[in-house]
Amino acid sequence: MSASKPLIGISTYLERTRFGHWDVEAAVLYRGYLDCVVQAGGNPVMLPPVGAWNAETIAFLDGLVIAGGADVDPAAYGAEKHEKTGEPHPTRDEAEFALVEAALKLDLPVLGVCRGMQVLNVALGGTLHQHIEGHNPAPAVFEHTEIAVAEGSALHRVLGDRTTVQCHHHQSLDRIADGLRVTAQAPDGTVEAVELEGARFVVGVQSHPEQDIEDLRLFEALVDVARSRAL
Repeated sequence: MSASKPLIGISTYLERTRFGHWDVEAAVLYRGYLDCVVQAGGNPVMLPPVGAWNAETIAFLDGLVIAGGADVDPAAYGAEKHEKTGEPHPTRDEAEFALVEAALKLDLPVLGVCRGMQVLNVALGGTLHQHIEGHNPAPAVFEHTEIAVAEGSALHRVLGDRTTVQCHHHQSLDRIADGLRVTAQAPDGTVEAVELEGARFVVGVQSHPEQDIEDLRLFEALVDVARSRAL
């Protein structure tokens, strides 16, 4: 483990994938996550949703990113499936809930991105709105949203009072889990960020910072805390 290049684990997902002569199921991840971690000074480690993830098996990491992606299974927070909620991915849900639990036990710095923020909230006992309008304009098209950031939060120290983010989601946080604090909101009141009170750095954002390699502030903040842990 290198103090100058902390190891940042990033959750991945299983998808049917074509490459070369092959058309197979593979563990995949949008490259932007990897590039942002590298440019922020870390070494990315891809974590597939298979195997046993717990505090012992991720103790080699210095930080964790829970990536964006498919809807969380509503059964995980005791709800019936909405007609617009995507098909569940129980293997991924289970793996990421385990990663969050392990990371909190180890006091690893955590960044939850979009679905990752929702996973964090559900893992700690919160719930989700299964469908909202206005934050998912079209497939593969991001909504640019100005968010207001709460003073005194870790996010405020990184982003300031206001910033414009890229959003692509049709679900959002409903009941906020105990211990989480809302630290940013969109103009319509949608929760855009949360952080875990008392933790060194456990931040969830509803937006997609990995889409902008020119703005590394969130990834740099994660890597900076991870570097201090690696010392």
